[in-house]
Amino acid sequence: MDICTLYTERLILRPLELADAEAIQQQFPHWEVVRYLNALVPWPYPADGALTYLRDIALPAMARGEEWHWSIRLKSTPEQLIGNVSLMNEQDNNRGFWLAPQWQGQGLMSEASAAVTDYWFQTLGRSVLRVPKALPNIGSRKLSQRTGMRLIATDDGDFVSGRLPREIWEITREEWLQQR
Repeated sequence: MDICTLYTERLILRPLELADAEAIQQQFPHWEVVRYLNALVPWPYPADGALTYLRDIALPAMARGEEWHWSIRLKSTPEQLIGNVSLMNEQDNNRGFWLAPQWQGQGLMSEASAAVTDYWFQTLGRSVLRVPKALPNIGSRKLSQRTGMRLIATDDGDFVSGRLPREIWEITREEWLQQR
């Protein structure tokens, strides 16, 4: 299945491609971006980290139909990548995202998350979306609360910043469609 470009009021979500490596390499390796991401993210981030990630992990998973990754771009400056939002066919880990620091706190990730959540439920036909997050990641928790998700489990997880309490949030297809 080809992954389509998605549009929101302010954003263009374009499927990731190898040509995005340089822009990701510039925007991604900031502590405030990576600290609550999965510990699989190397830190300090290597000079070829984005290229390696795209070439060896993201693009092959997209080709296999196991993951769906989009770059986040403002409609006003579509040439500039400002973040990434992803869907994954993993147990208890179906959506993830990051946004460069200067664009945080403007509701952009809420728009991007809503667009890919619609894709998850309507295009991919999935029945439930689960999202893990580090307990100290207040912004991510607030996004889940605003979108009608509920906390279903807590445990500990390994993040770039170390071992932290982790929450798993969930919403069903019916709940999502009912609120849309």
